[in-house]
Amino acid sequence: MLNFRKFISHFRFRRIRNRFLAVMIALSLPPIFIIGVVSYHTSKETLVENHLQSNENNLKSISEKADLLLRNVINMERFILSNEDLRQQLIESGSISDVEQESLKLGTSSKLQKIMSDYVVEQKYIDSVCLFDNHFRAVCYGRSDNAGRYEKENKSSEIRSSEWYQKALNAKGKEIFFHDNVLDDQDVNKTFSSVKLLRNPVTSDQEKIGLLIVNINKSMFSDMMNRTNNDEYIILDSTEEEVKPVYFSNPTFYKDLSKKNLSDISNIMQEEEFVVSHYTNKTTDWIFAYLIKEEELFKQPHKIRAVTNLIAVLIAISAVILSVILSDTISRPLRQLKRMMIAWAKGSNKFDEKFQDDEVGEIGETFKKMAVENKELNERLIKSQLKERETELRVLQSQINPHFLYNTLDSIYWMAMIHNHEDIGKMAISLSESFKIILSKGKEVIPLHKELKHIEYYMTIQNIRFGDRFTYIQEIDESLMDQEVLKLLLQPLVENAIYHGLEPKVGKGTILLTGRKENKEFVLFTVEDDGIGIKDMKMTEKGYGLGNVRERLAIYYGPTSSLKIESEINKGTKIIIRFNPNEGRWMKDVESRNL
Repeated sequence: MLNFRKFISHFRFRRIRNRFLAVMIALSLPPIFIIGVVSYHTSKETLVENHLQSNENNLKSISEKADLLLRNVINMERFILSNEDLRQQLIESGSISDVEQESLKLGTSSKLQKIMSDYVVEQKYIDSVCLFDNHFRAVCYGRSDNAGRYEKENKSSEIRSSEWYQKALNAKGKEIFFHDNVLDDQDVNKTFSSVKLLRNPVTSDQEKIGLLIVNINKSMFSDMMNRTNNDEYIILDSTEEEVKPVYFSNPTFYKDLSKKNLSDISNIMQEEEFVVSHYTNKTTDWIFAYLIKEEELFKQPHKIRAVTNLIAVLIAISAVILSVILSDTISRPLRQLKRMMIAWAKGSNKFDEKFQDDEVGEIGETFKKMAVENKELNERLIKSQLKERETELRVLQSQINPHFLYNTLDSIYWMAMIHNHEDIGKMAISLSESFKIILSKGKEVIPLHKELKHIEYYMTIQNIRFGDRFTYIQEIDESLMDQEVLKLLLQPLVENAIYHGLEPKVGKGTILLTGRKENKEFVLFTVEDDGIGIKDMKMTEKGYGLGNVRERLAIYYGPTSSLKIESEINKGTKIIIRFNPNEGRWMKDVESRNL
């Protein structure tokens, strides 16, 4: 799954516009080309199916016409055999040897001539008729050479050894059709033969009395077939293992047809890329086949494919153009919104961008209003804070006159020293120095050593009050002594430890203040006492002291600062402060950005 996501990530565009464009092209172009391919193949398959069905019907009709003509030949052969006089002459001729008679009687020839002239059925396609007795003496109608190629000294033996004669013997009087002229090698492409063994029907054993050969013109097939220049008709004799051509409309087929295996007639012309329809003749079991070249048959689907491809290309170009336009209309307002946010992040609050009335436009207009309102809120907040600081300062100034306060405390100190009241003098001078540090001429930050001095003055006052009950221990890294920290950051924590931890405790108590650097950037202070501890930690959130320190710490040093409290009942409390002194200008930087 990870590898797949990594693979997909290589194709992920960074710009949203390019993503929209890629998605729209991916959704529009493939269906167009798929429809084109499907329509082409569908039309091609439909055309082939219709062509095969149509030509099969046509071949069936041609075969039925051929059946009528071939049955006419069969009927003629039976009609000749049914003539009693002609049959008797064949019987008598068969009883005379070759030496005694070289040919059939003249009466036989005239009888055959009369029978053929009396046969009323159309004889248009009958080329010749030859009648043989048992010694293969012949008399023919329509030809003069009688036995044709067998007309030689060993005629009788050659005919008996011929394949076609053996088939006629095996047929026992049934009419057999051969693909060529059995008597003439030179006439193979013009005529074909029907051979019938003549048997005496009046005898019980139906003895053989002769042989009848009818030669038929192959033009009968060409007259039946409506051939064009782009198609071909062939008739094949497949009654035996070796295929023999009976008729072929194109002579160039002849040299290959004798080598074909008709186990699958549809593949007979596969190498020439022909579409083949075929039908088997009932009389002869010959295969009537119609062939047409695929390129001729598929001219119309090719046109459909060409037109479909042209339309697909035009639609694809239109889809790309529309995708570019549409993706730009979607991504343009997003780019405007991006520029506006970048400008706002840099401090700008004036935006001239105009948006359309849509979802992105609503976001953009809302952002513009938020930017203006944010600017106004920041300005009001800063003004409010400034007024609050001014008010606090005026109240403080009205309540305390520093010079009057310092002079009064100084007078108390000297009066105490005159009357030998050293504790009162220490308290007065500690309070005076504490006020000086608190005021610090209005500064927010002071060096750490002054904050620690403030704590020492405070502890002096408290020990005078409580009779030295509190021990204060300070463990601070020397490198931090000059570090500027927020004023009154640590003293309130010491004060909180005395009032809530040590004062309620019976006996003496100790406060430990530690300070060190952490990770080179942060400073860590801890204020730890051994007082009574805190029973309810929720009360620390309500207290003014710790809450004030936590709030001032977050405002001045930012969100990286923290104040944590750890406490155990009757064992003590530990407060941990952590902050980055370099972020002490955090609040000022925020205010300057808002201004």
